[in-house]
Amino acid sequence: MRQHDTEVPDANATYVFAVCRDPDPSSCAGLPGVTHEAPVRLLALDSFTAIVQTVRARDFTDEAWQGRLSDQRELERYARAHHDVVSAVAAACPAVPLPMATVYHADERAQEALAKESDRFRVALKRIAHHAEWGVKVYAPPAATAAPDDAGRRAGRPVVPTDRGRPAAGAGLAYLERKRGAQRLRERSQEDALRTAETVDEQVGRLATASRRLRPHPQPSTDRRVQILNATYLVADRRSEELALLTRTLRERTGAQIELSGPWVPYSFVGEV
Repeated sequence: MRQHDTEVPDANATYVFAVCRDPDPSSCAGLPGVTHEAPVRLLALDSFTAIVQTVRARDFTDEAWQGRLSDQRELERYARAHHDVVSAVAAACPAVPLPMATVYHADERAQEALAKESDRFRVALKRIAHHAEWGVKVYAPPAATAAPDDAGRRAGRPVVPTDRGRPAAGAGLAYLERKRGAQRLRERSQEDALRTAETVDEQVGRLATASRRLRPHPQPSTDRRVQILNATYLVADRRSEELALLTRTLRERTGAQIELSGPWVPYSFVGEV
């Protein structure tokens, strides 16, 4: 979350959603943005156009945002409103999204600050033109763990009932062998999962223009799947069907659960202002 130049709480400020080149004015017409008090509009820069909205500066002070961070519903409302504007504009032309709550004291301040980033905008817009971001998550089933009796049967050893007070002969050694076998099984499962993750990332990466490996998301306690890859890829629009086919092929080849999501605005490949 970024904030700029909101030192006059009673004044208006300029909220910036994205920077693009030659946008269609109708792409943001009628969008509510982060406030219903002013329309989303275009702001001309030297070589680009910013998508902006006039907001009240007091709504974007550090104190105001600290309070908003503790209100999940209000924070989600702002995040959704910001994303809706960026998505609408990006659907019409390549657009570099700015972080939520990028706010300047006035249009002139926004123009001055954004002009300093013109080289980065130029490079980013060229890279993402006719591209979209796609997410790929790969899950492996939980490592198989054998019950002690099952492990003994698979090893060819009979399971001998014991008295309550006296273990069967060799029971301690058999227990240790089963523990070691279970550990080896877990290690092999983990190695297989890592190889699968690398295979998927390598294959999808060859098709993509750029990629980023992300930290795996923790799974809910009710979900026994293990996430072994969480990555995002910048893929040319003309290769989207090829991407879908590749993920289906990798599912069949590896046996892993592969989730493909997108297309999204390429937030991960434009950097931050």
